[in-house]
Amino acid sequence: MGTESENADQKSEPGPSGVDSASAAEEGTPDLQSGLRIISRLPLNNPQVAESELDRLLDNLLQNPPPASVYLNLLEQMRMPLHLVEEERARHYVHKPLPLGDDEESCFQQVIATWSKVARTYAHCLKLDTSPDSIEHTFRDAQILHRCLHYAGLVIVEHQRARRELPHGAWLGLHAYFTQAEKKGVATLSIPDSLDPLGRSTHCTAAYVSLLLSEQASPYSLSIRDQTLVRRWASNWAPLVSLHAVVPGEPLPAYVVDLTQDVGLCASSDSLQTEQVRRLDTSHLSLQLGQIRQQLNQKMAPSQTGLGEDCTAGQCKRLLAHLSTPWSQAQAPRKFRRHATTGIAKVCLGFDEMHYYISGREFSQQDHDYTYSRQAFENLFAFPLMDDPAQQLQMRQQQLGFTVDQWEVVNQSATGFRLMRRIVGKKIAHGQLLAICPHDGVNFLLAHVTWLMQEQGGGLIAGIAALPGIPQAVAARPIGQDATHNELYRRAFILPAVPTIGAEQSLVIPQGWYRAGRLFEIFSDTARRVKLLHVLDDGPDFERVSFVEATST
Repeated sequence: MGTESENADQKSEPGPSGVDSASAAEEGTPDLQSGLRIISRLPLNNPQVAESELDRLLDNLLQNPPPASVYLNLLEQMRMPLHLVEEERARHYVHKPLPLGDDEESCFQQVIATWSKVARTYAHCLKLDTSPDSIEHTFRDAQILHRCLHYAGLVIVEHQRARRELPHGAWLGLHAYFTQAEKKGVATLSIPDSLDPLGRSTHCTAAYVSLLLSEQASPYSLSIRDQTLVRRWASNWAPLVSLHAVVPGEPLPAYVVDLTQDVGLCASSDSLQTEQVRRLDTSHLSLQLGQIRQQLNQKMAPSQTGLGEDCTAGQCKRLLAHLSTPWSQAQAPRKFRRHATTGIAKVCLGFDEMHYYISGREFSQQDHDYTYSRQAFENLFAFPLMDDPAQQLQMRQQQLGFTVDQWEVVNQSATGFRLMRRIVGKKIAHGQLLAICPHDGVNFLLAHVTWLMQEQGGGLIAGIAALPGIPQAVAARPIGQDATHNELYRRAFILPAVPTIGAEQSLVIPQGWYRAGRLFEIFSDTARRVKLLHVLDDGPDFERVSFVEATST
């Protein structure tokens, strides 16, 4: 009897959270120890399972919340495993061409749902914290609102990484969290951040500003690697930027934050309610950018300037030049004016299809021992199985599986196009090489994707930059000491020099072929030898390199 009484007393003893452990288990309310036990046992080597268990724990906290102090403690303990798991899950859709496949889309939607839920749980915790006003209470408010901003911001970040249009209300949610921080007087209260790799403290305004800076960098025009660098620099330098309420009648910068609009920064001319407008002072940030760019010009390594050890000086110079205008809030005039237009452009992807449509002939491998002549060139791009290639061209195109996508032209400039595709078509990646036949042209031009986003409805919008010159389809193969014996020809393109815009002649080859000084044999009308000089443009599937004629040895 005594033993049963002792057991009963032990069962009713409150846990560390102040909540009865037995009743917590029955009602599904996680106490501190049970929550920590779940977190410690997460199978991080199986991200999908770990994600499901974290999701259940978040749901449990929302439906059966423990006391606010326990709630916050558990959420803070979940931060590191959450980021490890979701980053691993994001590998399924980051760097992938659009539109995403079913599995990739499922991963993307789950990661977005997780970050949204984490932001909601922190906001829920803030609402439940009814402890008396004190220094500790104020500190918790700052900490919780920082986390709300961080995780609501990750929803935006993941859309940018997946090149997806933001959902309605994404920025309004961030504005609301920041407004709360302002009203509570904790917007610049310093708090620790366990996820900061250098152990630095932060505050709500810094988290908010870093997202605004990243948005101003035009993330849909950047590679994933560049996006990562921009977010890191924005986070590092956000404390240099101050955010101020607008005094009625004062002159405004070109861009401001309007807390009533579902955007990051907007044109100040679009904001009418000055009490809901905030202006960014980026003067200290501009000085920092100028100093770092000067240091790079003086041959200082990026790691010595605080830019990181995982980036090259050339990459940093290019990216800082890109950031200097938006992060100084200057308005850069367009080099080439865009004008609205309508029409359908034909687009093809992949070296095989592009070569076919640019040359108008089928590519055929040539015997290396053949004596080259004009007739050999004709044979190289001939239809050996056809008596009348002109009449059979369309049939052969279908046999080869070559097709063109139809894209609507939204606007264009002297050097590019803005295209839209609302129907199902081929997958396309940021930076990818393509051939485009404009709605008002007859020849295919080479171009590459400089801006890419998928709309909420599934349509794609792409910014296309044309490569200079009219392309000529050729056959090319490496020769010399680093080439294998009887190296096969592959499809390539020559772009002529265009002196009016300072463009030198160039060779477009598959990604990975370039090495400085490498020798190539190019076959068009006749065979010629060239030496590669330096890379002018590149993307995930191509390199555009300068070259000179090579002397025979």
